Amino acid sequence: MTAPGQPPRPPRRTAAPRTRIGLWFGRPLASFHLVVTIAVLLTVLGLVMVLSASSAESFAADESGYALFTQQLIGVALGVVAFYVALRLPVRYLRKLSFPLFLVSITMLMLVLIPGIGAERQGARRWFDFGVVSFQPSELAKVALVLWGAHLLASRRSEHGNIKSLLVPLLPAGLLMCLLVVLQPNLSTAIALGIILVALLWFAGLNARLFGAVLMTGLALATVLAFTAGYRSNRVKAWLNPGEDTQGLSYQSTQAKYSLADGGMFGRGLGQSRAKWSYLPNAHNDFIFAIIGEELGMIGCLAVIGLFGLFVYTGLRIAMRSVDPFLRLLTAGATCWVFGQAMINIGYVVGLLPVTGLQLPLVSYGGTSTAITLLMFGIIASAARHEPEAIAALHAGQEGRIARALKLPLPAVFSPKRAAMARSKSTRPTLAAQDRKRLESRKGQGKDGRAARAAEPGRTRTRVSSSRTDTMSPRSAAYRGESPRGNPRRSEPVRREPAAGSRSAYRPRPEPQPGRPPVRSGERGYRR
Repeated sequence: MTAPGQPPRPPRRTAAPRTRIGLWFGRPLASFHLVVTIAVLLTVLGLVMVLSASSAESFAADESGYALFTQQLIGVALGVVAFYVALRLPVRYLRKLSFPLFLVSITMLMLVLIPGIGAERQGARRWFDFGVVSFQPSELAKVALVLWGAHLLASRRSEHGNIKSLLVPLLPAGLLMCLLVVLQPNLSTAIALGIILVALLWFAGLNARLFGAVLMTGLALATVLAFTAGYRSNRVKAWLNPGEDTQGLSYQSTQAKYSLADGGMFGRGLGQSRAKWSYLPNAHNDFIFAIIGEELGMIGCLAVIGLFGLFVYTGLRIAMRSVDPFLRLLTAGATCWVFGQAMINIGYVVGLLPVTGLQLPLVSYGGTSTAITLLMFGIIASAARHEPEAIAALHAGQEGRIARALKLPLPAVFSPKRAAMARSKSTRPTLAAQDRKRLESRKGQGKDGRAARAAEPGRTRTRVSSSRTDTMSPRSAAYRGESPRGNPRRSEPVRREPAAGSRSAYRPRPEPQPGRPPVRSGERGYRR
């Protein structure tokens, strides 16, 4: 409050940067631009850090300092092509290709286990080796599971499926895929598949109690698998007792902590890491976050965590704004997958989790992982262009520079009827017993049954259209100038005389009184 005699204080102004940021986030295509920007920043950072971390290892192996960087660059090039293809691919094609892609991924996971077909490296059979490049089918399995799972759950939810229809066949198929990945062995990728499966079930609206049971079962299986193999149990022991064997079991995690501590707040400078000179194993792959902390300091680490945090916000924002249930589940599941994998990688680098071998998405070395992750980012960016506000802006001619440069097609408006047609017969849930009996009884009765039902007193028939449901009663048919049996329109509406003592739904037109204008239809005192 101001004292008497003093001029009133001017209203407080909102800070300009906050206002500009709020206005920018309110733009129709803000989510699309955020996804593209995050993908570009993480990919560029990954290329720079892979070159910095792998050059020393390449020199130690008497190879060129750009050997591993060249392979990573090939993976990024393939990922950029996949990103662009995902932007141009219509949503209905994604749904049609989801189940065939899932079958292909299951087949490839089986083939990679066969000696002579799958390449074995460091005791694991995970790759198809094509000479110049190698392919890891377990990375493709992540995309296949999230696509087919989102398509399946979106179809089941649209038909009001029960709990069994939500769990079967998604849960058995997901467990089969995890089992094939564990046999490679590759527990880290199996954990990523488990994250996708749990996220899909959660966002599909599974019962909280049943969801907790599924989650606890998954954690129990992961704990049992962690102690079944010798190298996995050693990792757990090193995590539980980090200072017991710093030159043996805890050597890698200890060197990662030394690397992070050596970086300090601002780092030693780009390319000035000491740990990459044969002190920290897998510095360019699993432990690249430690090299980021050593060369770029705590500022660089916080920037990486901030980018992934912004990605989570953007992905969940797209999922909340999407009208299509398939895109909603797909975006939410993919966001949980990428963020969960990133947090697990950062967690075991800093010592909060046992070492699992999960890579840092788009940053760690790995051509297949980078290409597949960029493909997933392209699908999320496509989902961002299918937000209702984005569709309206794009159809109004507000494509923006990026869309005009890439010549992207306009996104289609979501249609429930078209989405229902995209569902395959294998994904339709089983009807309830009473609904099935009702349909069979209607088919058996035929015309006589329909005539008998029409003759029942108080019986109304419902006509279902693609846009709305109209209830056709004798009274409403008479109102539209039709007979109760659906005859063509007559010249005069059918009016029935009310029974004695009953209250008629129709009021006769009142007679005009002297000095007063006649009452017309729709005015007070007259109801048709």
